[in-house]
Amino acid sequence: RELLPPWLVIVAGLTGIVLLCVSTKDVPITPPSTKYGIILDAGPSRTILFIYQWTTTKANKTGVIRECSSCPVQGLEISNYSYSAQEARKNLEQCLNRAQEEIPAEQHSQTPLYLGATATMRDLNLTDLAPTDRLPEALTVALKSSPFDFQGAQILSSPDKEAFNWVAVNYVLKNFFKYDWRGQLVPSRKGMAGVLSLGRTSAQLTSKVEDANQAPRERVRLELYGQTHNVYTHHCPCHSVDQLRSRLLSALIQ
Repeated sequence: RELLPPWLVIVAGLTGIVLLCVSTKDVPITPPSTKYGIILDAGPSRTILFIYQWTTTKANKTGVIRECSSCPVQGLEISNYSYSAQEARKNLEQCLNRAQEEIPAEQHSQTPLYLGATATMRDLNLTDLAPTDRLPEALTVALKSSPFDFQGAQILSSPDKEAFNWVAVNYVLKNFFKYDWRGQLVPSRKGMAGVLSLGRTSAQLTSKVEDANQAPRERVRLELYGQTHNVYTHHCPCHSVDQLRSRLLSALIQ
């Protein structure tokens, strides 16, 4: 067995002594800050409070979020809150208290709180819910008294509502982005799925329009994860849950 050259042994020994003498210091790695948001989804039959979480990590300038939890609001639907103030406040506070428990106390004042409504608020004949004083009094008091940053409420138009459904479905299917073998966010390169939603009186088919020049005027333009999406909703009257139920009942009777 050949011995190592003496000079190489000396150099290695000196290097080891120097490394042992040099003081080391741990460099702390600051984790991405975590933020929260709350959405009150006021649907035609019930209201649900959703809590979302995200970090400062983004994929092509768009945030990556996840749903932490949800809380169905008990009692009357939101369109009836103006007729039962005490009951409305009690029902909302139950879910708001749950949100206070799940979100760190130091972030309560920085957590935005939004309310989005569809057909239920149209029943109240409120066309613009941006000013909080236009909301039913019981609802306004409950949301303003919470420790969160109430940003107001908005009635979603049908195109916007269906566009949000389209985004939600494709987000869950991971069609916008994916994680590569290094754990980094990269474009998914997958096609976008269309969404068929059955309403009470009609059905809506929402999909991406590939040619922007031929897109209908009613389209919704979205900038997500470094790409532009023109989303269009086609309404199909007489293809609804009520009609399906009637056809089923007719077939059973026959």
